[in-house]
Amino acid sequence: MNIVESIVLGIIQGLTEFIPVSSSGHEVLLEHFFGVKDHLFLEFINIGTVVALVIYFWPKIMDLLEEVIFRHNWHLARNILISAIPAGFFGLLLANVIEENSFFSNAWVVSVMMLLVGGVMIALEKLPRLSDVKDGEHLSKGRALTIGLAQAVALIPGTSRSGSTIIAGRLVGLAPAAAAEYSFLLSIPVMLGVIAKLFLKSSDRAYFAANVPSILISNFFAFVSGLIAVGFLMRYLAKHNLSVFGWYRVTLAVVVMGLLLLQ
Repeated sequence: MNIVESIVLGIIQGLTEFIPVSSSGHEVLLEHFFGVKDHLFLEFINIGTVVALVIYFWPKIMDLLEEVIFRHNWHLARNILISAIPAGFFGLLLANVIEENSFFSNAWVVSVMMLLVGGVMIALEKLPRLSDVKDGEHLSKGRALTIGLAQAVALIPGTSRSGSTIIAGRLVGLAPAAAAEYSFLLSIPVMLGVIAKLFLKSSDRAYFAANVPSILISNFFAFVSGLIAVGFLMRYLAKHNLSVFGWYRVTLAVVVMGLLLLQ
């Protein structure tokens, strides 16, 4: 991986990991149309994006720890744990299938999911929702689990982890910004788990050691672009909904489908 490729991939990862347009979907499309194929390298770039997330939400994380340790208020931590379980369970269960099955690297699958989820985003504010909930701390266990199941669906490329969880958050009663905040807090343990898994295998550690310069460069740009992306989305959703991202997804899906038909 040369320097230019490392920089470009880092920027794309940082932007698409948090803006709800699907980082995994864009990775599949890069592989299909431009031949960029290094799944392990792309997984290592998660280090930069999760660091960006932790730094942005550091005050909230400290508040959460304070609530748990000093006030014995487990509600938000409990809900995040409940929401994290489905993605963790299915991610481990299907790890080999995801790596080996062509379904999870198929440009048609990505374009269909881009189209379907994009359509939901456009229509989201007109769909029926449960009663309003102030924030993630006040979610019931059932609503937290619903968001977790939505995150598990994002194992399908083109879905978007942030997109699926924000949509689910809206449907169970959270405001757009509150749904995004909960989505990002929920992403932290999941992403840390993905990174930890990488360092458990000796072959993955050897790959990391052999590609340290490229991985560090890519992670730096993933960190910077990720920090910008999460800050932008939080400010944007304080006043707007997901429809603009839905239109982007639908437009991209139509273009990709057209290109696939011409191949």
